[in-house]
Amino acid sequence: MTINRNGSGVWRGGIKDGTGSISTESGALKAYPYGFASRFEGKPGTNPEELLAAAHAGCFTMALSLILGEAKLVAEQMDTSARVSLEKVGDGYSITAVHLTLKAKIRGADDATFQALAAKAKAGCPVSKLFKADITLEATLLA
Repeated sequence: MTINRNGSGVWRGGIKDGTGSISTESGALKAYPYGFASRFEGKPGTNPEELLAAAHAGCFTMALSLILGEAKLVAEQMDTSARVSLEKVGDGYSITAVHLTLKAKIRGADDATFQALAAKAKAGCPVSKLFKADITLEATLLA
């Protein structure tokens, strides 16, 4: 079974003075602006790396929910953030690392089981498999 999802990007102009927009098939983003300044200078607008970070955080958390269910556990709440690192490498840029930070409340889970299941989700999440970067995880089981 193949599931296809679509997104699009539009760009007009040069690299520094140009403007672009990103759209998703679902309409969650519709012609949302991005450009050199929002990607490299911290100006308003989105960028591909923050979109990848959000996708990775969402994918990992959903994968962990599945794995918890297989272990007969259910999360009361899981909050995941992802930090994608974009670095100059040689003549261009590369995503060199992703750091996931998870804080979760899971009744009946001990820390050792939680850490093992979170590591399994990190390795098995489809977005994790996409990256050729170092992916780290800091998982905290809350009381």
